[in-house]
Amino acid sequence: MIQDIEINPKVCNGKPVIAGTRVPVSVVLDHLSNGASVDDIQGKYPELSTEQVLAAIRYCRDVIDHTELETV
Repeated sequence: MIQDIEINPKVCNGKPVIAGTRVPVSVVLDHLSNGASVDDIQGKYPELSTEQVLAAIRYCRDVIDHTELETV
């Protein structure tokens, strides 16, 4: 869920992070894009639940869905 993501200017320079952690959404996505599984990510960041890892993906989907692009 989107409440699993926080944006706070005092945490990681305002980058979106997994709520209650200092793990940026971008780090989770980097691992996933490099072929890591949810289990792999939890091995590196044991404080993350499966739901939190999946929330990072949903957050990106929501950002993309609410981004307007101009045709050039």
